[in-house]
Amino acid sequence: MTVDDTTSGDGAQQSPDPSVHSTPHHEVDHTAEPTDDPLAIRLEQLILGADRRYTPFQAARTAGVSMDLASRFWRAMGFADIGQAKALTEADVLALRRLSGLVEAGLLSEPMAIQVARSTGQTTARLAEWQIDSFLEGLTEPPEPGMTRTEVTYPLVELLLPELEEFLVYVWRRQLAAATGRVVQAADDDEMVDRRLAVGFADLVGFTRLTRRLEEEELGELVESFETTCADLVAAHGGRLIKTLGDEVLFAADDAGTAAEIALRLVEAMTVDETMPALRVGIAFGTVTTRMGDVFGTTVNLASRLTSIAPKDAVLVDGAFAEELTRTGDAPVSEARAAEEAAAAAERAKEGPDAEVVPVPKYRFGLQPMWQRPVRGLGVVEPWLLARRGTS
Repeated sequence: MTVDDTTSGDGAQQSPDPSVHSTPHHEVDHTAEPTDDPLAIRLEQLILGADRRYTPFQAARTAGVSMDLASRFWRAMGFADIGQAKALTEADVLALRRLSGLVEAGLLSEPMAIQVARSTGQTTARLAEWQIDSFLEGLTEPPEPGMTRTEVTYPLVELLLPELEEFLVYVWRRQLAAATGRVVQAADDDEMVDRRLAVGFADLVGFTRLTRRLEEEELGELVESFETTCADLVAAHGGRLIKTLGDEVLFAADDAGTAAEIALRLVEAMTVDETMPALRVGIAFGTVTTRMGDVFGTTVNLASRLTSIAPKDAVLVDGAFAEELTRTGDAPVSEARAAEEAAAAAERAKEGPDAEVVPVPKYRFGLQPMWQRPVRGLGVVEPWLLARRGTS
């Protein structure tokens, strides 16, 4: 499909030949026409590696797929309706055959195939937009006076395309291997979909005021720096960045200790950066539903609420998260108990070299209970303030 859009839905296009295929209950207004700009067409042919040959109806018929299903696949991928313009290529036909073949073979249900198309389309659309806006835009500045950006774009894309394609496949395979590994290690089949995870939000404080004070370029640089820092720290310490929301990021980790380390590292990194506003983080631990790379459920909602009430440059966690940290030995049940353990070890040391040596637990984190408070939609919550104990 040549016209990229965010339009999506499950309606179908009406066949031009009612005797062959008619879906009057799915009629839509096909107003999005493919571009006729010569350079845009040349770039399209370069990127797709094929000429325009088919109308949507011809592509569906050649692929052996109903127009109804073809329309749902294309819209799920994020492509606008183009009526019956001749704008599709052999690659579009092959994609339809592959998706429908997976359904016919029983490897995917039809709704799952639609979901595959939608998740792939949404992810790659964002990637493509970023590459054009942030990457190619800078590289296509005219190298010499008198040259237009248009004159530079085609040879540049021609050089970059195979490299970017190979890199994309490499990263996808790496991410697929990591995700598959996490799934097969799940305790049972239910945990493959509804898993127990630590989920955290990190939010810049006072971002709305900043938007009124900073120029657009400065604001963009601040957001990019924030997202880059978060992405690097989350990945480096074993978490997964779920999504970024400008002034907020959502991350997840398989265990509470990993999430705690990430949260504190984020606060520490922002604190030493004078260009950044204060940061607050909220984390909850519990069952999470995963769909299309995103996470949903009460645990996620609780993490969001904890973030909204967290003090500046601090991390608030819920009771389940605190309990998990103590269960794994990453935090003491109480600071009083930790002090007793340390005092007992000191007394034993005074008894001389023949005294029984009992190792003192080395806790990574400390937990301080905060006042219980009602949280909208979730009842009364007792948050805990997370801090670092000793050295990391």
